Amino acid sequence: MKEQTMAGGILDLKGRIGLVTGAGQGVGRQIALHLAANGAGGVVVNDYYEERAKAVAAEVEKLGCKGLASRCDVTDFAGVMGAFEQAVRALGRVDILVNNAGNYGPDPRNITRKPFWEQSPDEWQAALQTNFFGVLNCTRAALPGMIERGYGRIVTVISDAGRVGEPNLEIYSGAKAGAAGFIRAIAKDVGRYSITANCVALGTTRTPTTARMLEVEEYTKKVLRHYPIRRLGEPEDAANMVLFLASDASSWMTGQTIPVNGGYSFAV
Repeated sequence: MKEQTMAGGILDLKGRIGLVTGAGQGVGRQIALHLAANGAGGVVVNDYYEERAKAVAAEVEKLGCKGLASRCDVTDFAGVMGAFEQAVRALGRVDILVNNAGNYGPDPRNITRKPFWEQSPDEWQAALQTNFFGVLNCTRAALPGMIERGYGRIVTVISDAGRVGEPNLEIYSGAKAGAAGFIRAIAKDVGRYSITANCVALGTTRTPTTARMLEVEEYTKKVLRHYPIRRLGEPEDAANMVLFLASDASSWMTGQTIPVNGGYSFAV
């Protein structure tokens, strides 16, 4: 194997272009900033809310990296295709796709808390559309260019709910597990083009989405009992692993789901 020089560090992204979905806040924002700070040539900041995307793109620019705000809903295939076309026009290509958009879409009121056996199919759609179909849409948009260039990194952020299951989160758990299974299949299909595809499974992480729940001290104490490392995750914890999987340091890893979860559950 040809010896590689690493003057810029093992995690140097070497000017490659990243696109991060759901990057207007929380984990996605930190991923975008990690890419920008580690040698990316440009970062496309996708979010459902344009003002959030613009704010993070400005932060990317302050780090000396080209930033592009891209407003689209990942559940809208036509909108996703348009966002990728915009990225290619502005930055030339997309080398790194981070499928981060998740939860229940832009409206938290879509969360259904009642037991699964009391839900209707209409109540399943928000979790399925964002966490599963959003991943399909963005991966479909990214792959033709990656295949043509013979290089790509796809990193999909899932949840430990997709690995071990969570009561009262059945559809969310199923959607995340489905995304991971899809990524494994993609990894087998596109590895010959020097494209890797992996997942990062997160435990409870401090973000604007979880902030209200974590303000309740008793709730947080109860959650922490399940974590051998007695703290909750921070966006930086997730972004560190995503950066590794987006870099050439992970070039012989594909089809994997890596837990970043404080020991909530263990991989075998």
